[in-house]
Amino acid sequence: MKRFHPFLQPYWKSALMAPLFMMLEVTCDLLQPTLMARIVDKGIAGGNTDLILGTGVLMTAVALIGVGGGLGCTFFACHASQNFGADLRAALFAKTQSFSFKNLDAFSTASLITRLTNDVTQVQNIVLAMLRLMVRAPLLCLGGILMAVALNPGLATILGVTLPLLALTLFLIIRSGFPLFSQVQQRLDRVNAVLRENLSGVRVIKAFVRSDYEIGRFGKANSDLADMTIRAGRRVGTTMPAMFALMNLSVVAVIWFGGLRVDSGNMQVGQVMAFITYVTQILFALMMVAFMTVMLTRAKASSDRIGEVLEAKVDISSPARPAGHRVQLGRIEFENVSFCYDGNGGVPALQGITFSASPGELIAVLGATGSGKSTLVNLIPRFYDVSSGRVLIDGVDVRDYGLDDLRQGIGMVFQESRLFSGTILENIRWGNPEASAAEIEQAARTAQAHEFISKFPNGYDTRLDQRGLNLSGGQKQRLSIARALLRKPRILLLDDAASALDPATEARLRKELRGLKETTCLMIAQRVASVLDADRLLLLDEGRLIGLGTHRQLMAECPLCREIFASQLGNGRLE
Repeated sequence: MKRFHPFLQPYWKSALMAPLFMMLEVTCDLLQPTLMARIVDKGIAGGNTDLILGTGVLMTAVALIGVGGGLGCTFFACHASQNFGADLRAALFAKTQSFSFKNLDAFSTASLITRLTNDVTQVQNIVLAMLRLMVRAPLLCLGGILMAVALNPGLATILGVTLPLLALTLFLIIRSGFPLFSQVQQRLDRVNAVLRENLSGVRVIKAFVRSDYEIGRFGKANSDLADMTIRAGRRVGTTMPAMFALMNLSVVAVIWFGGLRVDSGNMQVGQVMAFITYVTQILFALMMVAFMTVMLTRAKASSDRIGEVLEAKVDISSPARPAGHRVQLGRIEFENVSFCYDGNGGVPALQGITFSASPGELIAVLGATGSGKSTLVNLIPRFYDVSSGRVLIDGVDVRDYGLDDLRQGIGMVFQESRLFSGTILENIRWGNPEASAAEIEQAARTAQAHEFISKFPNGYDTRLDQRGLNLSGGQKQRLSIARALLRKPRILLLDDAASALDPATEARLRKELRGLKETTCLMIAQRVASVLDADRLLLLDEGRLIGLGTHRQLMAECPLCREIFASQLGNGRLE
């Protein structure tokens, strides 16, 4: 839990005031049994009504002060813990925003969601409990022991037997419970993963009539979570019965031996009653410790999972002393670039890639599925770093740019069009918050989106459903392209971003892109026929560059390129 101290430090005043108010409440609680014994032994036994009334008023005042202490502790503890949780959640979110694609590959989306929500809540709750129960329990236990010993040292020896047994019980529960709660959180990850997959893929599920299968899959994950939670709960659930048994045995022992001492004249009835109250307070304090132990066990598992995110090494970051380079021209150069994904068995996704692209060029990147097309464009904005070789922009290695400076000069459209809840205008402007309405419209026209946007009753103010579900695939792609164009990037990367467009719309889009004389454009495409008019074609096969040039050059110089073209175009259309 030490790793979380910086998040609690800004609220140290509240974190300090909460225990102080709790000390006040505990002090008041410890005074009550002694005052009660005074009423019984001196007031009732002596028939002193004034003493009874005076002590009763004092007990009431002490109780009210204790209530004030409890309320103050709750107020300050809640203030500290809730702000702690908010800051921790914000730090986790900020850390995920700094992750490279490699880091994101290491953590599943469902796991990150669980860590930012459930795990943070677990740790936040333990902070709240520590500021209240973990202060109250030790103070009440220690104070109760001192008061019991002061009241009758001989009778207090009963606690010498009870307390070690309780400590042993707590140790065994902690030792066996922690691994189980770690598994509970892992199975919660699995439930979230299945749920997320089903919600995002509900249309596919219905189309293939696989609802029963998915219900079964979710049921399995849900049952696994329930079984592990029950198993963990049963393990720690033995705490309370054991504690109550020891408490009841202790009370019986106090009544038995206390009664003997009353008969012998060594104690008074009120003292026995007070002693029983102190013993009860001590054991209830230990029960609070047991309850906290269960919470700590689960929070420890959550804190470790949070720590994994906070302490994850971000493998791609800005240089320690960036030179302040900016993308000025947008010239791209690959120098003998190779790249291999972790966990890919050492098989390179790209190998020995060398080429250059100049401003104003439209280069179509072609190749079979898995040939490395997306990997190639992901290296340009440093979503991944090369395994060997160099990627240069304007003659500067991309690793020498500040990440923000590098990516500000690049417009990127991914294979899957991601839109956000809000209006069409807001989604396009997301690419450049300072853009004017005229610039937004021009970007939409270039992306072939203005026409369909104008047909909506509310035009650019049309609201989009979550992930743009009220748009077609082609419409979402065109909005994503408009968003990228609004940045006026020197480099434009389109990762199969026109796959849902009809041939006529795609042709108009390519014409507009070729008119961007100050932009270097790399366009991944699956259909050879749709990009034959590109300035150059770049062909990849199993991670290797097998051809770079115009259509006619490749037909004349590369037999393998002719085979690929023939497979899509047919021999009659090769020219």
